[in-house]
Amino acid sequence: MNKKTKHMKRILAHAVLLAASIFFIIPFIWLVSTSLKPPTQIYTWPPEWIPRPFTWRNYIDAVDYIPFFTYLRNTLIITVFSTLGAILSCPLVAYSFAKLRWKGRNLLFAITVAVMMIPGQVTMIPLFILFNKLGWVGTPLPLIVPLFFGAPFFIFLLRQFFLGLPNDLLDASRIDGAGEFRIYWNIMLPLAKPAVLAVGLFQFMNSWTDFIGPLLYLTNEHSYTLSLGLQQFQNQKGTEWGLMMAVATMMTMPVVILFFFLQKTFIQGITFTGIKG
Repeated sequence: MNKKTKHMKRILAHAVLLAASIFFIIPFIWLVSTSLKPPTQIYTWPPEWIPRPFTWRNYIDAVDYIPFFTYLRNTLIITVFSTLGAILSCPLVAYSFAKLRWKGRNLLFAITVAVMMIPGQVTMIPLFILFNKLGWVGTPLPLIVPLFFGAPFFIFLLRQFFLGLPNDLLDASRIDGAGEFRIYWNIMLPLAKPAVLAVGLFQFMNSWTDFIGPLLYLTNEHSYTLSLGLQQFQNQKGTEWGLMMAVATMMTMPVVILFFFLQKTFIQGITFTGIKG
């Protein structure tokens, strides 16, 4: 295959990806556009993509109508601590499954994979009863503490990454007298940084957009997250599409910005998890 043919195939691939991306970006553009439109322009036909004029007042009114910053603070607390729990616990468990030899390892890993196949609806009621007996219902603890004990999918993902790392590094470190935790913390974990960041981004998005979890466990309006606040806003002011789209835009933008800056590391982490194992 000559250089010209490779160049044409690369151009064709980029053209196809660009065309496909349009279908994903159009709803987001419409979301932002509607959040900036005056009420009279939202219902015009044919639809107008560019607001005339730009109505920034929608954002001010939306923030004033609901305790937006209280919901934002609650969402950040849950998201940051649950993400921290995932990136602390999951790599440690995954490293143990991938690189350490201990009795019952394969059985426990099989159970971990099997748990991934259980729908969340099956465990929803037992978990609620458990957390209720612990006195955690009405607090963010059920949305944070379980992540400090690992998540099956993230453990599986990270295990695949650790399997792709050479065992020679471990052998050399053990010969030099390094303990297992030091090998994990100083050598293996830095090498797994792309996969760990990918897991962190996954968990960040899961917690930021989670609706069912806060709906089950948060009983006090002052502890609501943005997802519950958006639903409450829709129930009370559903016909105010400009205001509702403004709230939705403010809720969506942090995830978009985070992915924009971490996309290279995210893709690298996801790609390398399938190298071996």
